[in-house]
Amino acid sequence: MGRKDDQLDCGWHRYWLGIATILLAILVGTRNRAQAQNNAAPAPQTAKRTASTAAAPAGRASQPAAQASTRASGNSSARTAQQQPSADTQPNSAYTITTVVNEVNLIFTVTDKHGRFIRNLTEDDFSLLDNHMAPAEVYSFTQQTNLPLRVGLMIDTSSSIRSRFQFEQNAAIEFLLSVLRPQVDKAFVMGFDVTPDITQGYTNNGDLLAAGIRKLSPGGGTALYDATYTVCRDQMLPLARAGALRKTIILLSDGEDDQSHATLDDAVKMCQRASTTIYTISTNDSPSRDRGDDVLDAMAVATGGRAFNPLRMENVAEAFQGIQEELRSQYSLVYKPADFKADGAFRPIYLTAYDRSYKVSAEKGYFAPNAPN
Repeated sequence: MGRKDDQLDCGWHRYWLGIATILLAILVGTRNRAQAQNNAAPAPQTAKRTASTAAAPAGRASQPAAQASTRASGNSSARTAQQQPSADTQPNSAYTITTVVNEVNLIFTVTDKHGRFIRNLTEDDFSLLDNHMAPAEVYSFTQQTNLPLRVGLMIDTSSSIRSRFQFEQNAAIEFLLSVLRPQVDKAFVMGFDVTPDITQGYTNNGDLLAAGIRKLSPGGGTALYDATYTVCRDQMLPLARAGALRKTIILLSDGEDDQSHATLDDAVKMCQRASTTIYTISTNDSPSRDRGDDVLDAMAVATGGRAFNPLRMENVAEAFQGIQEELRSQYSLVYKPADFKADGAFRPIYLTAYDRSYKVSAEKGYFAPNAPN
């Protein structure tokens, strides 16, 4: 009986010894594989982001948190983002990632057949084509009345407008004092005959703007196209880097041009590049329309503005009031164009209301930015 018990004990020892050997082999193999994986893995990344491009929009009617809604070269803007390189690349230098943000902020107004502004419309009330295609995505649709306003007051000081000049000065001063919001909006004053003359740069100080208007005096020929081209290039186009703004020119002129090197088309295209809306007030005091009125109409329509043709001096003040009301009755539609290319090409915009009795005033297109080098 004792010998038999010894044999059983010996068998159990061999059994457990085998189990222990198998477990030990498994543990050793696992450790070796883990060590091999650690040896083959790359060094941990230590890149630290210092700036980044805006996040992609989350939904149809939401805007990115870091969205700037700027419209360089029309409506789209190029943004740059700088990052520190990872520890295993260029340890003591930074590099720049440059991207083009294909985002369009279209500002427009809607009126009925009597010229009354229509408010409280929704996105579903409109049809939009950008470069003959529906937008890829709509980020937001709002009745936009709070964007900062940048106004350029351009007054024709040629001898042809001498008879109503003082009255127009007074109406322009009253307009700027009424429309500009302190600490939010800014304006500048420019007179032009053969050459443009900025008598007051951007400011929200009403006294300075009034003084700038008072400095103007009539006399000389007219270079309307040169003045419009110059003011959009030098005063409005640089504002593309300043964030979301409404850029507007108020142009008082008879529309005649006898001195410009630029053409009407040159002037309109520069304003479109600068995303600037032109409102015109005709100073033609003849009883009938002439070629100058047609020029002013063309400038306003192409940039999404409106042309006013006062028949009497008192109607000039009414025209300014109409512009003020329109600036406070605008919609904003922010969207992503379909098949967008950063090639500097002109992209036409077609925005219409499904209700055909409504008239939509919007810019006729924009120039896409060029791809960064």
